[in-house]
Parts: sequence; C-alpha cells; structure tokens
Amino acid sequence: MNEKQNPCIAIYSRKSRFTGKGESIENQIELCKKYIDVNYPNTPEENIFIYEDEGFSGGNTERPQFQKMMEDARKKKFSVIICYRLDRISRNIGDFAKLIDEFKALKISFESIKEKFDTDSSLGRAMMYIASVFSQLERETIAERIRDNMHELAKTGRWLGGNTPTGYQSTQVQKVTVDGKKRSAYKLDIVQDEMELVKTIYSRFLEMNSLTKVETYLIQNHMKTKMGKDFTRFSIKAILQNPVYMIADMDAWNYYEKLGVELYADKTEFDGRHGIMAYNKTIQQAGKANQFRNMDEWIIAVGKHEGVISGKEWVTVQNYLEQNASKAYRKPKSTMALLSGLLYCGHCGSYMRPKVYNTEYAEGEKRYSYLCEMKEKSRMQECNMKNPNGNVLDRAICEEVKKLSENSSEFVKQLEESKKAIKANTSEYDRRMEHFKNSLADNEKEIKALVSKLAETEGTAANGYITDQINELHEKNESIKKSMEELESLTKENVLSHEEFDILRELLSSFASTFDTMTIEQKRMAIRNFVKKIVWDGENVHVYLFGANEDEIELPNEAETEPSRGGSK
Repeated sequence: MNEKQNPCIAIYSRKSRFTGKGESIENQIELCKKYIDVNYPNTPEENIFIYEDEGFSGGNTERPQFQKMMEDARKKKFSVIICYRLDRISRNIGDFAKLIDEFKALKISFESIKEKFDTDSSLGRAMMYIASVFSQLERETIAERIRDNMHELAKTGRWLGGNTPTGYQSTQVQKVTVDGKKRSAYKLDIVQDEMELVKTIYSRFLEMNSLTKVETYLIQNHMKTKMGKDFTRFSIKAILQNPVYMIADMDAWNYYEKLGVELYADKTEFDGRHGIMAYNKTIQQAGKANQFRNMDEWIIAVGKHEGVISGKEWVTVQNYLEQNASKAYRKPKSTMALLSGLLYCGHCGSYMRPKVYNTEYAEGEKRYSYLCEMKEKSRMQECNMKNPNGNVLDRAICEEVKKLSENSSEFVKQLEESKKAIKANTSEYDRRMEHFKNSLADNEKEIKALVSKLAETEGTAANGYITDQINELHEKNESIKKSMEELESLTKENVLSHEEFDILRELLSSFASTFDTMTIEQKRMAIRNFVKKIVWDGENVHVYLFGANEDEIELPNEAETEPSRGGSK
C-alpha cells in the first residue's frame, strides 16, 4: 500500500460543554471524515484515528485524548492531523506555536477544514499564528465578559445557585437583565428549623471556642446535617466561615473595608437586616476539590435575604478560628501502630485510631491502644467500645499474616479457586466483546450507506425517514460503546487480578522468613497487600483478607482493654 496515497490520519475534536447542539463532537468528526473523502480519497477506515475531548476548555492542552494523540504522534502512528477549526486544538497562542513547531519536527501535516492554511509554507504558518492570536483574544474577551457579568450579578444581591446553605432555601423571585439578557433571579428564604441549628452552632462555638467540643455537643444531641449525617469539625467550620449568615451592619462593613475586599454596595445598604452575599469565593476545577481564593478577590454585596448572625459575633468567630488555626486537630502519630486505616469498630463502624500513652514496656516499646473515633467524639455517649491493646493486637495480626505462607492455608486455596474462576470468565468476556465490536461495525457500515443516500433523496419524504434511521443507529452505537466500556473495565480488573494472584503466591513462599526483618513501614505495606479490613468487636478480631473468607482471631485477655497509665511492665 502506498503510504502517500493512503496516509494514516488523526481526527481531533473538542467541545467545552457536553451538548448535542451546534458543533458537537459527532458533527466535527463527520465533517472531518467528509474532508478526508475529498482530499484523501480511498483512505481505509483503519487508517483514521479519532480523538475526542468533550467537556474540556481550549485554554490549555491538559486534555486526556489530546495528550493521547500527541503520544501517538511521537510514535509516528499517523502523518496528518485534521480538525474542524484551529481553536479546537488550542486557544492559547503560546501552546499553539509550540504544537505547530512540534508537528513540523515530526513531519506531520496539520489541516483545519475551516481555515485553509498550508503549514508547509512560512506564509501559511504565519497566517495560522495570526488566526490563533485572534482565537486567544476571543477567549480572554469571553473571560472578561464573564467577570463583568459576575460584577453585574453581584450588584443585584441575588443567589446564583449551587448548594443552598444550611438554614436557607432558594426561591425564584423575578427576572434580572444581565449582559442584555433576561435571567432568572433567586433569593434565599429562611428554613426555620435548620436556621435554629445554625444559630446553635454559632452560640456554642462562641461559648466553647472549640470545633471539637461543638462537634461532640451536636453528636450527643443527635443533631444532623441537611443530608442526615453527623457533623464533623470541617462541616461546622464551613458554616462558621460562611458570610451568608452575617447581618449587613456597620461591623460587617468595617470588617470587609479593612481587609480591602471589593464591596458592591453602598455603606447605606448595610442596614442591619439583610445578609451578606459573597461571590467569586472559590476556584472550581473539574475533578478537583474547590479551593478558596484570597479574600481580596471576593466580591461582597448585600443580599436580598435576611441575615441571622450579627456582624460583631461573626467577626469574633473568624478571629477565634484564626487564633485556633495553629491548634487545629491532628491525628496522633505512632511510629509503631500498624493497623490505622484498616481497623474498624464492630459496634458503630467508625475507624479506630492509635492512642499513644506516655509509658513504655520494659523493652522500651511505647504503649498504645486503638480508640474508636465515635467513642472519642461523643465522649462515650454514642459508642463505648473497649480499647484493644494496640501492641498485642498488632503482634497477633502479624502472626496471622505470616501464617498465610503455609500451603494448606485457606487463603492460598481461595486464591487458586478465584484464579480458576476468573480464567473461565475471561473467555466469556472475550466472546461478548467480539459480539459488540461486530454489531458496532455493522451499524457503522449501515450509517455510512444511509449518509450516501441522503444526497440522492434531498427534498423528498424519504430524506426524513433516512435521517431518523441514522439517528436510531447512532443511539444504538452509543449504547453499545457504553456496554463495551463497562465490559472492558471488568476485563481489565480481572486481568490485573489474574496477574496479582501469581505475584501474591510468589510473595507468600518467602513471606514468613522475611516478615520479622521488615521495617515498620514495610510491615504496614505488607499487611495491606493481604488484609482488606479488620473489625474489633470488643472481644475478638475479625480479619477480612483479599480473595478469602473472613477469619477470626481470639486474642489473649491483655489485648481486650487499654494498658494502665502508670509504671512499666
């Protein structure tokens, strides 16, 4: 086959938001394929590689399929890249220039079907850079317009959506005009029983000056979050730091003015009745936890809702939180405890963490026990599980793990049985995957044939019927692809498990003789390779192993209670 006549071609498509309208991913790919039919006739389907990024911005190149395409480009998998428009590749001129240089070095032609530029000539490359500059300018203009819109919305003092704060509900009130468009406007109305809880949190914190003590109080009094869960220090702190509860009075005005925060309200609007609305507080990124911006980047306005905490009290709370920052809760560390993150309380299901004592055994080993987190948080009101002796418990678990290397152990038997079962299932997975691939190929052929008929039937009733058939086949293909992805993920899990069985079996052969010489950290890692979780029920320890049934360990009496605090043993 002549590579010049039938080159391998990459199609790249991108859309910022998931939508089927306008320049959808499917439309971009279809248009690129038609471009290939005209400019690279008779190119086999297997010579076309498709890369799709939907829901990703063109502001940078950190997109999964784009990065995959670049990896394949460096492996010389194709010699031409085609996209619908330049800005599908990148809206950033710096990134774009580097990409064009890299394409040139890799001897890959880059073609945009909307902008006809010859990248092999200096004039063509210059024209492409100019187009990219305008694309970046458009992106920055859009960003500026979004910021301007946010400022305009801030002036209205309306609730802009998102998770409604505890104590309020969102109610549509009217339409507002922003950027020349009518938009729905919402305000926050008080939910009385929830707001009483918020007031309790503020009053208790002002009284106790401790997130941990407030947490204990709420748990003991069975006060739950909006989602019906126990409050944590972090959820309590989020309520205490939210300015939405603060009454817009002179203390609030003075607080924000002193900090240099952008205020979108006159001083006269701080009327001692309405609450504060803060915009632009967080940086939101897909797949990442929200991060708070510096307060000088916030936009503060007086809301249309009613405030409930006076400015003086709210500011006092912020000062307390800042003073306590250096005393923030930290989990006690132990250089000896091995089971943190694996050990659960059999009564309430909470984690059990190490509690270290200021005493030692005669050999110099530090004493520690394991403490149920719910027992500690509720001051034994919600859970009163006995603390197992950590030193004894860890030794017992280590001995049980070492026994796994015996050929007759139940664990090895379970491994072998699981390995056989997965091997049998793999052939069924392969058969189903092949069936899906064949169905997909048949549907694609049918779609291609129907697309060819569209031109012949234009203006007739048959045209609409054919379009319906294409859409139906497309929906079937999407369903098949989804099923294939699910099946592939299962297959991958099984393949990994299959390989891991052999690795685990090999490790077990020498495990008992090497375990005692391991460092504490190596022992932790080794235990996690075999143990899924451990449950302490107050008398016995239940150990759940990967690939095996539950095992129960009965500990000596000394493990059933925490060690005494005085003297050495």
